[in-house]
Amino acid sequence: MNTVPLGEDLGIEASAGLKDRLAAHLDEPALALDAGAVQRVHTAALQVLCAFFNCRAKQGHRTELADCSDTLRDAARLLGLSGQLGLVGNQPDNMKQPVENAA
Repeated sequence: MNTVPLGEDLGIEASAGLKDRLAAHLDEPALALDAGAVQRVHTAALQVLCAFFNCRAKQGHRTELADCSDTLRDAARLLGLSGQLGLVGNQPDNMKQPVENAA
């Protein structure tokens, strides 16, 4: 299985580049994304990741996060995207809490 590192910065400025980097791997049968170094993440990057996971799943390809930083894991949890990124049931105990209501 090939592994693609996501790097440290998944801010909004990096989203187009992330899409381009991931597009090169759409047809690989099995792929791991290394998100262990992610320190900054924006909703736009999570949208790109969800679209990538979804597109690959429709093609019958397996995609997983080989490693996931607490930053990315918490952002996915807050936005309700943990399931789409395969993070459900794979969370540390300190992350298993309800989503906060910002209102």
